[in-house]
Amino acid sequence: MPSSLKFFHSRVSQPFNFLRSPALILSFLFIGISGFIFGLTSFLTSSNSYRCFNNSPPRSVRVVWETNNNRNDNSGEKAFVLDGGERKERHKVMGFVGIQTGFESSGRRRSLRNTWMPSDRQGLKRLEESTGLAFRFIIGRTNDKSKMAELRKEIAEYDDFLLVDIEEQYSKLPYKTLAFLKAA
Repeated sequence: MPSSLKFFHSRVSQPFNFLRSPALILSFLFIGISGFIFGLTSFLTSSNSYRCFNNSPPRSVRVVWETNNNRNDNSGEKAFVLDGGERKERHKVMGFVGIQTGFESSGRRRSLRNTWMPSDRQGLKRLEESTGLAFRFIIGRTNDKSKMAELRKEIAEYDDFLLVDIEEQYSKLPYKTLAFLKAA
């Protein structure tokens, strides 16, 4: 055991204080003044149509699904669609919910159908008519014939897909999204 206790004291030195540096103070002052000037000019020069306190009615979009390039200029709540040679009534859709999916995600699609969306055609149509929203799984194409055959079976059973003409790859997901937005 040592005979006496030893105390260690750290040296007290004045570290360079970056917050008191004149260059840093001037740069913060410049950023603050330029931000204030930018905000003031954007507020004063903005047009009245983009302000929140505008009293104009909100804009909405109506989408009508048409097949075989048949156009109907109905202004009512229903649109007529030719499907297989017969004339059917179809409600107009106010929104489109696209769920990105892939060929390996059949289990996820099944769980979504069991929880959030109807799993039959009539239920999907009733949901569209009652809410004005169309729900579809967005999927691309592949050169694998077995995957495409499985997809055709699932399409025939549920009829809740939107096929886009993009090869199904993770690296092409932005293109798939753009193709969905164009189709919707």
